[in-house]
Amino acid sequence: MISFKPKQVTKKLLSALPERARDVLTKRYGLGQDNETYTLESIGQTYGITRERVRQIENYGIAAIRKSAIYTENTAMFEELRSLIKQLGNGVVAEKVLLDSLTKDVVIRNHLYFLLIIGDAFSKGKENPLYTSRWFTEKKIAEIVEKALKNVHGTLNRDDLISEQEILNRFRNELIEIADKQDDETLKRWLMISKQIGQNPLGDWGPADSPNVRVKGIRDYAYLAVKRHGSPMHFKEVSVAISDLFNHNAHVATTHNELIKDARFVLVGRGLYALTEWGYTAGVVKDVLREILQAEGPLSREELIDKVRKERYVKDNTIVVNLQDANLFKHLSNGSYTLAE
Repeated sequence: MISFKPKQVTKKLLSALPERARDVLTKRYGLGQDNETYTLESIGQTYGITRERVRQIENYGIAAIRKSAIYTENTAMFEELRSLIKQLGNGVVAEKVLLDSLTKDVVIRNHLYFLLIIGDAFSKGKENPLYTSRWFTEKKIAEIVEKALKNVHGTLNRDDLISEQEILNRFRNELIEIADKQDDETLKRWLMISKQIGQNPLGDWGPADSPNVRVKGIRDYAYLAVKRHGSPMHFKEVSVAISDLFNHNAHVATTHNELIKDARFVLVGRGLYALTEWGYTAGVVKDVLREILQAEGPLSREELIDKVRKERYVKDNTIVVNLQDANLFKHLSNGSYTLAE
């Protein structure tokens, strides 16, 4: 994707420096044969100087390279990197996205990173709780993107899961100043800058710290599987779905145990589980009957059967039998049922 060889370019640029400055930059950015990056502290111990002095030497080395004839000779290379950032994100791109687009080789990545540090056309946005490390050549666009990402996160409730198109629509609405100039691929790459917004294994988007997005175990996989199915599932079906959707082994008994312990699920029949968010409530049929009558007052047998069937996958006769409990329910003269006093 790039026409130059990063290792060769960095070697030439470093040749413009005296030995100690060259060694400090080599160690700091992992440009040596061991590809290891070293801290200011460890480099200082090697030379018997303070970490602050090492920092000064590092800054001197970068400034000296930028002023060198060798730097000027490589103007076309820096322009190529600038054009790539423009192509990937209209002048703003997450560091990981940028480096991944260039190479998977860890060694080469170190050299490319160093070239970004050296290039005076490139600015780095440091990682913080809101955003990942990112590079930009257009400060104004970077500010607009970061503000928009923060605003999009503000529209999400913790348990929200929305489609990719919906997250792109919300994002575009926050980018009024520049929205018309961006295609979906650019927007998706900008979303990678946010540490607050994430995508789960099924491609849905939501808050990055939500278990619906940051999937960690059987319970979270099960939740996504049932939600994708859209209706109650038997725990054996859930186990199979986890394997099919996520290529993750889920033992049937383990799956059942996890469903029982998670408040996001409710048992609605023999081994059948629904999501609590669908309006189902926990409890046996008698509990459901009691809740319905408390909320709505006396109802006919047919009305009760209809409402319970929306809460539980049980036979009509099971509901009728439960209504016979005189300690809980009273059969009125007009044929309807109410709660016993």
